[in-house]
Amino acid sequence: MIPEEIKKILQEVKNGSSSVESAMDQLRDLPFEDIGFAKIDHHRELRTGYPEVILCSGKTIAQITKIIAIMYEKGNNILATRANPEIFNAITDQFPEAIYNETAKAIVIKRKNIESSVSYISIVTAGTADIPVAEEAAVTAEMFGNRVERIFDVGVAGIHRLFQNIDVIRGGKVIIAVAGMEGALPSVLGGLVNKPIIAVPTSVGYGANFQGLSSLLTMLNSCAAGVSVVNIDNGFGAGYIASMINKL
Repeated sequence: MIPEEIKKILQEVKNGSSSVESAMDQLRDLPFEDIGFAKIDHHRELRTGYPEVILCSGKTIAQITKIIAIMYEKGNNILATRANPEIFNAITDQFPEAIYNETAKAIVIKRKNIESSVSYISIVTAGTADIPVAEEAAVTAEMFGNRVERIFDVGVAGIHRLFQNIDVIRGGKVIIAVAGMEGALPSVLGGLVNKPIIAVPTSVGYGANFQGLSSLLTMLNSCAAGVSVVNIDNGFGAGYIASMINKL
């Protein structure tokens, strides 16, 4: 069912009292859908190029299911992050085509095909324990139509492993570097590549790692130029920004 405000805008274009460009400007600012506990922004993709994504943390299964059901009706692809298996099992009862990436803790429901980019995003982890955050970034980037190359466990503890994979890493239009512990990997890469690097600190490490604070501060204080930093364990944010850069 088409909302009345959209009908009015379309009619104005049809009768010549408004241009297509003017109509697009108006559509970008149309209201969201208010369902009480959430306000679903159906026009976010029109404004920003990317649809709304569901963060499952802090929401009940009933709330998540309701949000997905409404977004599903619009025919758009759906990405839900930080979802546990219990949430996924509840979702599949209503949406059997839903796919769960257990490592990334992400649910994907594809409603339409998006052509994959020619250029790719290199996603690099320091260690195996950093893979869950890297996978969240990968799933996000792939959901938005990007090719991804995964290069895992090439951190500074065995830096020869990084050099053996450097050509693949350099081939990416943008690089996501995921590391915990002391978080040195992005700085090392910053001196080896000519591509923008998005550093992702993880909460992997012993007590003095302070749940990722040590790696975050290392990355923020990087002496290598071309390194930007997202928040601790924020694979989604890194994947989103990398997608924007890859599609420029």
